[in-house]
Amino acid sequence: MSAISPRRSLTCSPLSQRFARKEALNAAELVRLEEIAAEWRARLMDISWFMRMLNESIARQANQEDGCTGRFWEGRFKSQALLDERALAACMAYVDLNPIRAKMADTPETSDHTSIQRRTSAARDGKQPQQLFPFVGNPRESMPVGLPFQLQDYLELVDWSGRCLREDKRGAIDEQLPPILDRMQINPRHWLYLNRNFESRFKSLVGAAHSVRSACEQLGKRWAQGIRDCARYLSPLITS
Repeated sequence: MSAISPRRSLTCSPLSQRFARKEALNAAELVRLEEIAAEWRARLMDISWFMRMLNESIARQANQEDGCTGRFWEGRFKSQALLDERALAACMAYVDLNPIRAKMADTPETSDHTSIQRRTSAARDGKQPQQLFPFVGNPRESMPVGLPFQLQDYLELVDWSGRCLREDKRGAIDEQLPPILDRMQINPRHWLYLNRNFESRFKSLVGAAHSVRSACEQLGKRWAQGIRDCARYLSPLITS
């Protein structure tokens, strides 16, 4: 039996389509279907195959937009195993600071298309973005699934790292800017308290007091339980 092309076997195998439609397959067809399924499973666990398919589609689109042909990527992708929390934090900070190093942004919270921008935006409301893996605190027994850091620590780590000038990169965070928690108007003491007591202190509506009041008006509610805690822990800092 002739081999099925890689692209075709992943997108439109006639046997898999017939099987999905619950059509009857003979013994030989079932054997071939098992072989195709085994090939798919192997490819789903193969980072080289994933990057090949991803890079090919991006390269085709970019070359079409630029009206050119030939190689698009400078070289083969790199794959690095992150074996401990230090490596994980270093890699995350490195990626989150790419727009600053390239002078595409001045601060982490203004870096478009980064996870730290989503995290800082959600942090203003005392939340963590649902689309990203949450920060769950330092490693401990019975630790919930998530990143083994305090979010506050990570924000400060990225902010500090971005202030370090590097000769091989163009950009860095301005040394005259205040720390990221100050720029976001988050009280570090309150932020630490929220990381420990978020679920127990707040109920249905959580955010700065003015945001809670606005939501109450839109929902036709006269009062929101926990609004005093919102005013105390989540409202912006008042500076003289």
